[in-house]
Amino acid sequence: MFERPQQGERAVLVHIRFQREQQGASPEEQLAEFAELVASTGAKQVGLVTGKKVAPDPRLFVGSGKAEEVRDLVKASEADVVIFDHALSPSQERNLESFLQCRVLDRTGLILDIFAQRARSHEGKLQVELAQLQHLSTRLVRGWTHLERQKGGIGMRGPGEKQLETDRRLLAERIKSIRKRLERVKQQREQGRQLRKKANIPTISLVGYTNAGKSTLFNALSGASVYAADQLFATLDPTLRRVILPDNQSVVLADTVGFIRQLPHDLVAAFRATLQETEEADLLLHVIDASDPERNSYIDQVNNVLEEIGAADSPQVLVYNKIDLTDAQARSLPAQDGLPARVWVSAKTGAGLSELLEVIAQQFARDTMRGRLLLPMDAGQLRAELFERGAVLHEELTPEGQWALDVSLSRRSFGQLAGRFKAVDFDVLTRLACEAEP
Repeated sequence: MFERPQQGERAVLVHIRFQREQQGASPEEQLAEFAELVASTGAKQVGLVTGKKVAPDPRLFVGSGKAEEVRDLVKASEADVVIFDHALSPSQERNLESFLQCRVLDRTGLILDIFAQRARSHEGKLQVELAQLQHLSTRLVRGWTHLERQKGGIGMRGPGEKQLETDRRLLAERIKSIRKRLERVKQQREQGRQLRKKANIPTISLVGYTNAGKSTLFNALSGASVYAADQLFATLDPTLRRVILPDNQSVVLADTVGFIRQLPHDLVAAFRATLQETEEADLLLHVIDASDPERNSYIDQVNNVLEEIGAADSPQVLVYNKIDLTDAQARSLPAQDGLPARVWVSAKTGAGLSELLEVIAQQFARDTMRGRLLLPMDAGQLRAELFERGAVLHEELTPEGQWALDVSLSRRSFGQLAGRFKAVDFDVLTRLACEAEP
């Protein structure tokens, strides 16, 4: 065995292109993203090994010949760590460390390290720690041998507990504790979502590939000062701000973590509470880097993650950002031919932001039911809830002793209320809303 260093800044990078990965981003784009991920951790690239293979080797992932090439490069460059742009199994990682006599890190561990550096809020740190511990629990190794077994002694004879078993037990206890704390955070977020629903305030979630400019756009639309930088995963912690649309409607804008190719499943699970803001949003602003030649591939990657978290059916507006780096002009196109509405903007210069706000307002206008409801006097509970949601525009009493309410509410709220209050004639409101549509 060898002494595993706790950290290392001199890194050899390994990227193997497998036959099943021919679809998607180009090899050059994948390598550039991999190098940027490594640079984001503060490591220095001192070597690169690439190659092609039909399928991963079950023992060393890359095969014995390529592994020897990596080992020679590690010795020549005096590297501290070898980083693979792939997910390694625990046995492959251990076999490679034994063969290379060097610390080995896979893509999941690399992204986890970046997340650990970027997390700022209490919730974000808990989520990252949970993902790290879940990843580590399958990769425990014996770090020392002077304690062959713990426990024992007079009156406590028996097999005792190995140091490795102690580590596993402590990890399991810590994971359980973090999950309980995150559950409390989830309940707090759920309370906030329920209050917004009752107040009939729509939620818009910014989604997109990492470094597409989501936080810059968020700041430009909301006037906030969320940290934004030209780096991967600059934002981990979700932030909510109120935005007023051109028709004076209030909406809540949510900035969330960026997505990436092959986002580790442990991270998706750990950030479930954060990603729920996206899952339950009334509208998704899919932010795209218009200057990136691989933008279409990134759109597919984001849509794959949205499908994984259950938000694939949420309405979208495609926002092509960073037009200041291209020849494109600020403009908007309505939804047509099965494509969502599209807007070209520059969050940095402010170009196209007014068009984007107009498109958002039109999107919610189409999603809004407007009309008059006639409520009998015994429908006080429904009347109170409509007022609580801010859906009542005007109210008057009819000569027959009914409440006549001019209401405006989203189709989602309309469906919820129609399902709960079946005795009320919501069909009248539906017909009026259809007649009022342009």
